[in-house]
Amino acid sequence: MNNIEDKTIPKGRWKHIIPATILVYIVAYMDRTNIAIGIAGGMNKDLGMTASFAGLVAGIFFIGYIFLQIPGGQIAERYSAKKFIAWTIVVWGGFAAITGFVRDPIQLLIIRFILGVAEGGVYPAILALIGHWFPNHERARAIAFFQMNLAAASIITGPLSGWLIEAWGWREMFIIEGIISLALLFVWMPLVSDYPHQAKWLDQRELNWLNQKFEEDKALIKLDDKASVKTVLSSINLWKLVAIYFFFQIGFYGFALWMPMLIKQLTGSGMSIVGLLTAAPYILCIFGQYYIAKLCDQTMNRRLYTAIPMIGFAICLTLSILLENNTWLAYGMMVLCGFFLQAYAGPFWTLPPLLFPSNVLGGVRGTINALGNLGGFIGPYLVGLLTVTVSKNAGLYTLVGALIIAIILLFTLPAITAKPTK
Repeated sequence: MNNIEDKTIPKGRWKHIIPATILVYIVAYMDRTNIAIGIAGGMNKDLGMTASFAGLVAGIFFIGYIFLQIPGGQIAERYSAKKFIAWTIVVWGGFAAITGFVRDPIQLLIIRFILGVAEGGVYPAILALIGHWFPNHERARAIAFFQMNLAAASIITGPLSGWLIEAWGWREMFIIEGIISLALLFVWMPLVSDYPHQAKWLDQRELNWLNQKFEEDKALIKLDDKASVKTVLSSINLWKLVAIYFFFQIGFYGFALWMPMLIKQLTGSGMSIVGLLTAAPYILCIFGQYYIAKLCDQTMNRRLYTAIPMIGFAICLTLSILLENNTWLAYGMMVLCGFFLQAYAGPFWTLPPLLFPSNVLGGVRGTINALGNLGGFIGPYLVGLLTVTVSKNAGLYTLVGALIIAIILLFTLPAITAKPTK
């Protein structure tokens, strides 16, 4: 088969698969993190929650999140990512809306846990779907575009949630945003197919090109019929990836879920303004994700371009603490954190296929995401706990320390660099 130049190939995969995955995760992420706006908007007072319990409520999601990580990745690889994600939308959208009816902190804790279980398999399932549609030399960009949902969700969530709280209240915010989640099914089902050969909208030239590229990739990747999730659990590289992801998630979620409260304390603004100020870092986040992923795909130096955003995030977060006496300089450093906040993700998720056989990737991704995301529980809880027992800065410096550990561990991985594909 003749090799067709990339520029002549239709871009249906970019116009159907990526927008659908972005939209699904925008709403999922909104339902996951709108708790931060709810807490800053008076939810903690209405339900009688202390700062440490509010941190527990924000983080308990990630305990539930671990349960469907490995099964979700395996179901997506072996059966259907499309159907699996559709069912999770029904469940998480329903429980997101139910959050608006809670009457005490324990009910809220239970709902947040169930919401975590419901969303748990979505991320590895989407990574599997992207792997079915995008060859290796496009994958960092495809994952980075998908990851832009986090920035877009945060840009939308802050102002929208802040406005809903001021207009009606935090209960109505959860109910309305839960209903929005259920409406996703009307977009997801018609746009997405599990594999290129199943998509009726796909141009034949694009299908031929994808088949060719996937065949080329197969010649380069590992395949081990004897490998299983159980056998790769003994790999030190797997546990390094888990630890890297874990410590970065401590830093990311500790910062992201407490940022509205930090901005409110720093500026003394009302909730609508806090919502707008919370959105600003995520505007830069989109640019960071795009440019870091582009450079990563150009050089194929996956490890280096995973490290650069982690280092930038740690430096900017430290400066935001040191400059706290100057309100707008400190806030400016928070905004600059946004450029680096999620830029690591595209490069990071290209590492597992380079380190493990393709037939166990679903389980490997699920293991990394399941155990690593426990950092999303630890980070918010630590900030809440240390704010009460020590000081606000103690919690933030703990996040910086977690980022530094992630950076050190990253450089103990093999130096995985490949020639860029032209």
